[in-house]
Formats: sequence, C-alpha cells, structure tokens
Amino acid sequence: MARVASLYLPQLAIERLRRVERMRRLERPTVALPEGGGRSSSPRIAQPVDDNPGACSVPRGGGWRPGARWARDGGLQDRPLQQEIDSLPAHQRPTMREMGRRSEHAEHPFREMPSVNGVRGTGGAQPLTWSALWGQPTILIARVGQRDVVTAACPAALELGLRPGMAAAHARALVTELEVNEAQPEADRAFLDRLAFHAVGHWTPTASVSGGDGLWLDLTGTTHLFGGEARFSQRLLRFLNRLGFSASMAIAGTPGSAHALARYSGQTMTLLPAGMETEAIANLPLAALRLENDALVTAARVGLERIGDLYPMPRGPLAKRLGLSTVQRLDQARGMVAEPIIPVVPFETPEVERRLLEPIGTAEAINQVIGDLVDDLCVILQQRGMGLRTAHLACQIVDGSEQRIAIGTARATRDGRHVKRMLAMRVERIDPGLGIEMMKLATPRVEELQAQTMEAGFGLGDAAPDIAPLVDHLSGRIEPDRPFRMSARESDVPERAVHRIAPLVTPTGWPEWKRPVRLLRSPELLSNVVALLPDHPPRRFTWRRNDYRVVAGDGPERIHGEWWRNAREMWAVRDYFRVEAEGGYRFWVFRRGDAVDEETGDLSWHMHGIFG
Repeated sequence: MARVASLYLPQLAIERLRRVERMRRLERPTVALPEGGGRSSSPRIAQPVDDNPGACSVPRGGGWRPGARWARDGGLQDRPLQQEIDSLPAHQRPTMREMGRRSEHAEHPFREMPSVNGVRGTGGAQPLTWSALWGQPTILIARVGQRDVVTAACPAALELGLRPGMAAAHARALVTELEVNEAQPEADRAFLDRLAFHAVGHWTPTASVSGGDGLWLDLTGTTHLFGGEARFSQRLLRFLNRLGFSASMAIAGTPGSAHALARYSGQTMTLLPAGMETEAIANLPLAALRLENDALVTAARVGLERIGDLYPMPRGPLAKRLGLSTVQRLDQARGMVAEPIIPVVPFETPEVERRLLEPIGTAEAINQVIGDLVDDLCVILQQRGMGLRTAHLACQIVDGSEQRIAIGTARATRDGRHVKRMLAMRVERIDPGLGIEMMKLATPRVEELQAQTMEAGFGLGDAAPDIAPLVDHLSGRIEPDRPFRMSARESDVPERAVHRIAPLVTPTGWPEWKRPVRLLRSPELLSNVVALLPDHPPRRFTWRRNDYRVVAGDGPERIHGEWWRNAREMWAVRDYFRVEAEGGYRFWVFRRGDAVDEETGDLSWHMHGIFG
C-alpha cells in the first residue's frame, strides 16, 4: 500500500529571506567596545549617576535591608507597626520586598522580550495580528515582461489586500510603508533541493521537489521507524519550525490527493486513510488538481468550481472542454492512474553501457566489449576527478536473464589496463547462454583521486613500491576479503587486542611484550594436563589428540578480565605461560584462575597461540 506525503511551504520565499537576514545579523559584529578597551557582551542601558549618595542607610546590628525606601534619610526610626501599614491607602503601602521579605512574586525574566524582528510581544488581553508578528509588510517582486509583478507576500501584506500576481506599482500605491525585495527563485529552488537531499538521508529514500514550494515524500514502509505517520508528521513540522518555516503536511495514498490536501484543506496536518482519496478531495477547488490556467478559466465559465463537480461528467465531453490533462490529473488524484515520483539522487553513479547489434558468447568478444566500457568509464572518472573502488559488470542475456561480476580495488584508481586485467580474470564466471545482447559497467563506490606531486628524484630514491596492483590481483584470484593485515587494538584480552585491517592501511604500534606469531581465533581446551600449582607451567598436556611433554617454560603473565565490557569478567584471571615441548614446538598456554580464589576461574588449561 503506497503512502505519499506532500509537504507545503506557503511562505518559503519570504521566510527564507528572513532566515538569511537573521543569519547575517548573527554573523555581523554588534559588540561595542567601551572606553578603556573592555568588551561588552550586549548593549547596556545607561544607569543614572548618583553624585552624592550620602551616608549608608543600613543601621548596624540589623534593621532594614539595604536600599529599602522606608529606611532612607531617617524617615522611620522604629519598625512600623502592622496597624500603621494597614491604615495607609493601598497604593501607598510598602511592598513585601521593601519590608525585607523575600517571598514577593517577581516578574518572569522573559516577559515582554522583543522578538527577532524588534516587535515587542503583546499581552494576553490583546489579540495577536500578522502585523505584530511579521512587522513591516513584505512582498517579493520579479520582472515579467515590461512590468514588475508581486510573486510572494507575507501574511501581513495579505491581510492588507496584496496578492501574488498583482503589479508592484499597484501594491506600492495601496500600502505606503511596504518592504519590497527582489525574488530569488534560484535560491528557493536550491533550498528545496537541499531539503530533499536531507530527506533522503534522514527520512525516506524517495523524495522529490514538488513545484516551487513543496516536497513529495514516499513514506511507504518507513513511518514505523519514527513511531507512525502522526509522530513522523509532528517531528517534521517541528523541524521546519525550528528552521523558521511555516508548513502544512498531508499523507495520502496518491501524490495528487496529498498535494491537494496539503495546500487546500486548511489544516496543518492531514492523515488520510487508504481508499478515501475520492471523498476527501471532492470539496476542494479545481486549482487543487494542478490544472492549467486555461482549463481553470473554462471551468469557471461553465460553473465548475469543485473537484466533485467533475465526477458525474462523461470523460469524452470533459476532455474536450477542459483538456485531456484535466482527466489525467483527476484520475491520478483518485488513484486510477499511477503518478510516479522522480526522486532526487544524492550521487549519480558513473556508468556506461553497450547495446550490441548481435549477441556475443566468446571470451574474446566479451573482453573486447569490456575494454571499450572501461575506456569510456575512465574518461567519465577523469572528468569528475574520481577513482573507482568497486565496479559491477552486468551482462543481459537474450532470454532476459542477467549475469553479474564485481571487482574491488585496494586503492582508488582509474588505470584502464589494470581494471581490464582484473575484469578479464573473472570473465570465466559469466555464462553467456544464448548470447549477450547488452553489457553495462557501473561504479557504485568511488573516491576522490586528484593529481599528486612527485618528488624530483628521477627514480633514484628509496621510495617504497606500490603494492596496490599486487593486492588487487591476489584479490581477483582468491576471495576479495582474504588479503588483509593485522593491527593492534587497545585491549587487555589477547583475542581482542588484534583485528583485521585493509592490506594498504598502516597498522598501529604493537605492544612491547612478546606475543605468538599465530594467535588462535578462540582458546582451545587442553586435556590430561599435569602442572604444579600455583605458579608453574604445565609438564605435559594433550592438544588436538597429540600428547606433548614440556621441557622448558616461562611465566606466568597475569591478565585480568575487562569488567567494563562483561560482568562475567569482573574477577576473571588468566595466567599465561610460554612453553617449549619436545620436538621444538613452542606454545602459548594459559590457566583460568589464580589457584587461590574460586571466583577467578576453574583452573582449566587452554591453548591460545603458537610461536614460530
């Protein structure tokens, strides 16, 4: 079941300009340096200077708090009685703060703070208006032919009667104090593209720009990751609100119905159940179907105002009067005709293909076509300044099936001969069947590859040879992940202290203490062990059905468990020994436990590594 969301940003152009202006204000230095070189974090209000403050008004040994009006200038020598205070008029009574009490209600520090546009907030008794929220009315104009036309208007301007499509001169005549800015459709489109790319990376893999003021999001199979459609819609609207944009959103089964409900339903969030598209859009105006202006004018002449007016009309007369596109838009909104969403692609994968006149099936012909594909691909990579790390070759067979092979490189490259040799080693895995009629080579993983500065040594230096081609050839003959290197990792447990890395990655430093050349993936249990506890190596043991007699040993090396990783390793202890058995075998064995506390281990012996 398809679920499509339409995101509508009605004031995108103006709100984007206001957002850009706010960012400029934040970046603009507004800190004033007072005399003397000190820095001021914010503009300060000048305080009156008291040239003659007089004597201190606070008597020693207690009394009124500092600064109390009742204790100044000797106005009251004794503490006033409650009866005297009650006898005064209400407007002359001292406040609790002046009486030395700390329980007086203080005003909220954020009350009546100026907004971003410099307009002070209004009290609860006064209704909010668009003028108070937006400040000066603002419109955007663009040059159309020989005149300037209003392309967007803020809510304050709309409240005053200004509309998009109106002449700019007419708008200036209607409203004297009007802020006029040039429209920037390219910047608006760039913002929508960035928002669509953000949606692809965070919300859904399929997103597309819808006109100049909205997005389409294919939410099929994705909303459960955000707790459902309602929670996802709330999260998306809050995200746009934090950016400074007002938006409305609708989720429906078809893109056309979602587009209409987001713009003409009058609700901020609309969640339409599946199969209800026809009833939901019936009362919406015809403009919600994205019809052309000629079709809207013709519909108004014949008295068609709502989408529901088109339902009982026959298709033939409807297409003849309003055009075939009107019928198509109506069917798309109702779900009778599919409307594909062309998603934005964050990265266009470099790929080339060859369609053959006749099917091929020999290895020589396949290698020849591969060579042509690689040459074309290297040109594209060079133009983009990239090098391939993986390449996929797809061969389409005559019967409709497809054969695929893939290669990977240890380092980004666009050396055509090297890539051809790697693909040629895997041609034998392709089954041509009845013949190959089309071949396509794509590089889903690429990296930046720019020109490098070479030292002027004329080949006489001691530069290390490049082993990347050798690693690629070895990967082509064996498994791709087989060539690897070992590197150290911060851990006390030996099996966690090493890990695999790529062949060309420089390994980190190794610890100073001795470790075996070959470390087993996991310790293996030893049997028939004879050892003297607690600090002596084993004298004999059996491992992999072979008996070994120890002639020399060194140790123990005590290693404790990592309690922060696993609670079972809180008291774990391992005592490691390097032992030499008859025949020159040298092993690395350990005993679980310290032979004193039972919590440290069960005193079992294990094989963990083999020295050279």
